[in-house]
Amino acid sequence: MSKKNYRILVVDDEASILLLLRRILEDDGYTVKTAKDGKEALAVAERFKPHLIITDLKMPVMDGITLIEQYKEIDSEADFLVLTAYGTVETAIKSMKLGALDYILKPLKEPDELRMAIRRAYERRRLIDENRALKSETLSILPPVEVIFADMEDILDDVRAVAPTSSTVLLTGETGTGKGLIAKVIHQLSGRTGPFVEVNCASVPENLLESEFFGHEKGAFTGAISSRKGKFEIASGGTIFLDEIGEMPPHMQAKLLRVLQDGTFEHLGGNTTLHTDARVVCATNKDLKKEVAEGRFREDLYFRLSVFPIRLKPLRERKEAIPVLVEYFVNTISRRLGKAPLRVSEDTMKRLSAYHWPGNVRELQNVLERAIILSRTDVLNLSRIALEESPASQPLIGTLKELERQAIEQTLKRFNGNRKKTAEALGISLRSLQYKIKEYELQRN
Repeated sequence: MSKKNYRILVVDDEASILLLLRRILEDDGYTVKTAKDGKEALAVAERFKPHLIITDLKMPVMDGITLIEQYKEIDSEADFLVLTAYGTVETAIKSMKLGALDYILKPLKEPDELRMAIRRAYERRRLIDENRALKSETLSILPPVEVIFADMEDILDDVRAVAPTSSTVLLTGETGTGKGLIAKVIHQLSGRTGPFVEVNCASVPENLLESEFFGHEKGAFTGAISSRKGKFEIASGGTIFLDEIGEMPPHMQAKLLRVLQDGTFEHLGGNTTLHTDARVVCATNKDLKKEVAEGRFREDLYFRLSVFPIRLKPLRERKEAIPVLVEYFVNTISRRLGKAPLRVSEDTMKRLSAYHWPGNVRELQNVLERAIILSRTDVLNLSRIALEESPASQPLIGTLKELERQAIEQTLKRFNGNRKKTAEALGISLRSLQYKIKEYELQRN
């Protein structure tokens, strides 16, 4: 939810307060309406449907407590912030017992005090909406279990066994094998009511990782104009999915180890110890044992992460899944594109089953979508789709480093220098690929 879509109703019998608060909130990008008492607020709210109502307590016609009680019956999900003078703090506490999120003392000393309270309410609503959307996706948009775990029934048994526990899960496998999908299934089957929060450790700049994970206080670094919750704090009560965990730099590995040990952390720039009960699911396409042996990954963190390891097989090792996946993708993609499902000939299915699929399920899905778009009859046509041999199936000779260099060079050429596609095909992160390109002096590719 954007700030523009976040609706705030301000209720106060003082016109100067309404003008001041409206100006502050609209300058911050929120959509705002005002009312001079509780009765008018109910009428405005019926049309405006606010996410948040900021209300004074003492007002003529209808006071703030009555407004909260009556509007909660109309919209139980609406949030409230209470404006109160020093002498009515006890009444403000009563309003919080009715469900108000917080109270702010009048007169307002610092606009930032109001901004922070609004920011917390906004973040709370945004996370509720995101989690609701994710639950809807998990229930209705994710493929059926028999598709997700086609030719992986043993993995399904493992997922069902570990999901209800709090144990850390380490998902390993090549790019495109569905690690993120399995993480969502684990969250769905866990019964946890908190959100599913995903962090790609390779995509966050190294200097921002600590803030991204643990949050920061105002002024902790240049540009930190307000305090901010980190992903571990946001994911409390739910699941945090750390994708590409093998890309985490050493200094962050130590901080992550502490969270896994006792669930505690501090905001960057803060000294208050915070706690999270987020369940941790990690994923990597790297061999973490090898990373440990070569000194790039902490051994103690590896053992913490691999409490319950699950290896997802590449598509070339689960050929029996290909017909199931093809049928599912052809039907769902055709429906999304507004086409009748295409028929897949026996020859086409043989060709799809014989291919190496270096990009795994993700590549299969993309190939089928292109074929459906290009098909002009009711039969799936692969004639204009190039299913090239993967680097792994081509003969390579030389030392290990030479083999690696050849594989990278061939794949770069195959994708016309597109580094993202090259990394996906090779099953490594973009950061690792860039390092290898520099090491082997392949920049011109």
